[in-house]
Amino acid sequence: MSEIRPRLNGNKKIAYQNLTKDERRILVIGDLHEPFCLDNYLDFCKDIYAKYNCNQTLFIGDVIDQHFSSFHETDPDGLGAGQELDYAIERLARWYKAFPKADVTIGNHDRIAYRKAFSGGIPKRWLKPFEEVLETPNWNYVESIEYDDVLYEHGEGGQAFTKAKNNMCSSVCGHTHTEAYVRWLVGKKFRIFAMQVGCGVDWESYATAYARNFKKQAIGCGVVINGDVAINELMIL
Repeated sequence: MSEIRPRLNGNKKIAYQNLTKDERRILVIGDLHEPFCLDNYLDFCKDIYAKYNCNQTLFIGDVIDQHFSSFHETDPDGLGAGQELDYAIERLARWYKAFPKADVTIGNHDRIAYRKAFSGGIPKRWLKPFEEVLETPNWNYVESIEYDDVLYEHGEGGQAFTKAKNNMCSSVCGHTHTEAYVRWLVGKKFRIFAMQVGCGVDWESYATAYARNFKKQAIGCGVVINGDVAINELMIL
């Protein structure tokens, strides 16, 4: 039997061509701060991955919170160090199952234990790498990474718009939980974007008490297509 190919035309044909052409389509997942991430944020990110036919995943940083050792005030009634780490690993396992291969730009909360070890004079050789501690062996933990002339980093020291201007290249950042935007900088001979992705943080958790008087978190994620198109998707709450 010969293969049956549906005949498409007009907008349907254009949509099919856009979905099937060979290009990088990156889902950018916002700060998780596990184990203090909203339960339904994972399903939302999976839906956005499918909606835009993504073929790559990048976590923008702060996949764990480490409230037990935070530089903010810690809750004396909160989880202990070992308990929080175990719970964070358990929660991250869901993300690892959904996105078994991903890049992770290391955030300020991710590196808290390493910073405390450094301050305590402990050499690096005593410390395990992130992928081993968090039981995510196929995740690639990096300070920053570039795809299709777009720079991805967690965002300490400035939001995406500042980074884009300073680096003179398209930039994607997280870190600032209350912001989600795409802004374009256009010159005579260039065009770059700055994308500040949202987050998945549960604003009612005790770990976010330091931000109770701030604006509410922008719950969402982003998609970057071929380095040319940047899309922010906010979750309906």
